[in-house]
Amino acid sequence: MAEPSPNHANRPLDMLWQATAIMWVILGGEGLAAALALAPGLQGDRMVYFGLASLWIQWTSLLTLAVLFLARRALNRLGPSAVAAVALFVALAVCWLITFSIRAYLDPEGTAGRVDWDSLALRVSGITIAVGLLGLAAFHNFWKGRLAAVRAKQAELEALQARIRPHFLFNTLNTGAALVHARPGEAEQLLLDLADLFRAALSGPSELPLQGELELARRYLEIERLRFGDRLQVNWTLPETLPDVVVPALSIQPLVENAIRHGIEPSPKGGRLDVTVVEEVDQVRVVVSNDLPPAGRKPAAGHQVGLASARERIEALSEGRGRLETRVLDGRYVATITLPVG
Repeated sequence: MAEPSPNHANRPLDMLWQATAIMWVILGGEGLAAALALAPGLQGDRMVYFGLASLWIQWTSLLTLAVLFLARRALNRLGPSAVAAVALFVALAVCWLITFSIRAYLDPEGTAGRVDWDSLALRVSGITIAVGLLGLAAFHNFWKGRLAAVRAKQAELEALQARIRPHFLFNTLNTGAALVHARPGEAEQLLLDLADLFRAALSGPSELPLQGELELARRYLEIERLRFGDRLQVNWTLPETLPDVVVPALSIQPLVENAIRHGIEPSPKGGRLDVTVVEEVDQVRVVVSNDLPPAGRKPAAGHQVGLASARERIEALSEGRGRLETRVLDGRYVATITLPVG
């Protein structure tokens, strides 16, 4: 089984400063502060204690996450054990910094006598180490689960690549055979396009620049244009310079294939297929839309394996920020891939 892409699967620290991770850290910190405030034998106002513990824990955890995230490029080159050691050291350093910063503010002369700051620093250090180890164990299990999910998606892609629909291959070869004598130049180009598609499907990389994936879709449409002739109208609306984003291999081509198979092929008159790329400030949208077959014409049956695989791999590649949405709008079927920029 192929390993997950090195560009994403080996960068667990990139997950630390995402909204979901921060939310769980905050909630976990509040839970720990509540547990400490409710501990038996505590003297004084428990609400005050809860507020101080919450402030201490949140500052320590969030500053630790920020330091690890800012140093992620260097840390990603280390092994898991080294990263764990660095994370614990950073957490302790932040904890001590906060402790003695509070001491410098509340007791600058060290004469208050009500707080043994050295003993307090040791106690909060012990709590930091214990919580840090628990956090590392939880993050390790989370990341193992994420890697397993990415490998599962890669396995789905490989299964999809290994069984390109025979009807497409047979139709293409039949079209090529019909063109060999009448239009040998087009027959040659058809076979070259088919070879490129099979090369990408069977042995290509798991990720491609947007331009490369659109080129695969274009080659597929060139093959189908020879088969359908005037029944297939294709319109491309692309910016002068395509955005520099990466997409999963064979994520746009299945949308085009679905549009042909379920929209154009069942219609006696064919129809129009549009491929549009829209670049916005923080995202790129790739829209594939097609005419629907007339009423009473049943589209070709399909299991939507390619569509589901594309959706899941886009979400995995973009760490949940990308998506694939489909809908029917104004008598047309519209599939939209949204990819984050940066």
